[in-house]
Amino acid sequence: NTVMAAQMTDAHRRFLQVLMSNGITEGSEARKLHQHCCETDKVYYAHDKLDDFISTINSHLQPLFMQIRKGISEDNGRAHYAVVNLVETEVTRMASDYTEIELELFRKTMDLIILSENGFASSTDILNLADQLKTKKMKKKEAEQVLKVFVEDKWLSEKNGEYTLHTRCIIEMEQYILSNYQDVARKCNICHSLAIQSQVCESCGIGMHLPCVRKYFRAQTEPRCPKCNEFWSCDIP
Repeated sequence: NTVMAAQMTDAHRRFLQVLMSNGITEGSEARKLHQHCCETDKVYYAHDKLDDFISTINSHLQPLFMQIRKGISEDNGRAHYAVVNLVETEVTRMASDYTEIELELFRKTMDLIILSENGFASSTDILNLADQLKTKKMKKKEAEQVLKVFVEDKWLSEKNGEYTLHTRCIIEMEQYILSNYQDVARKCNICHSLAIQSQVCESCGIGMHLPCVRKYFRAQTEPRCPKCNEFWSCDIP
């Protein structure tokens, strides 16, 4: 006999709607939204119970094969929430929004990012791919526009001409990436979620997110790998 799921209220529905229209919501925003929804719809508000509030929504989303997932920003280590569709892989969901050639550029960009040492691909490298696409060749100007759209839609993020996967993309595509890039996709040795931007141990090859590296080595006089105990040769961020 399963425990009956807690009741969905208007506050839960309101929270879900905003989350879905945002695409991705930062942790502090989600906490504010939780309070706002409960107060607006006069539902009991417990400030430390956001996760329970979300799991109530998730139990009602389950039959629809959807889920609110929590992920961590690789930039600053902050929590983010996104609504994920568990039926369509994210790549099929993207297929309804982008043309075949745009998707090919995205997949090629993702290859570059995931196969890179540090989780970034330069715009130069990406634009060089544009005229080697199988679907049809894409002009550099066109490719630049497409990249801009991927950034606006929160699949990629860009810093000084370097592209990496947006937090939303990582939350939604974690399973896809882990199963399609089995040999190279790394989980962070500290938080065990997928690490794209990471530092890698030169001796044993484990990877760690930059925020996790920062936290882990904060307390140590001499940075040593958590797995093989060799000296950590990367610069601590």
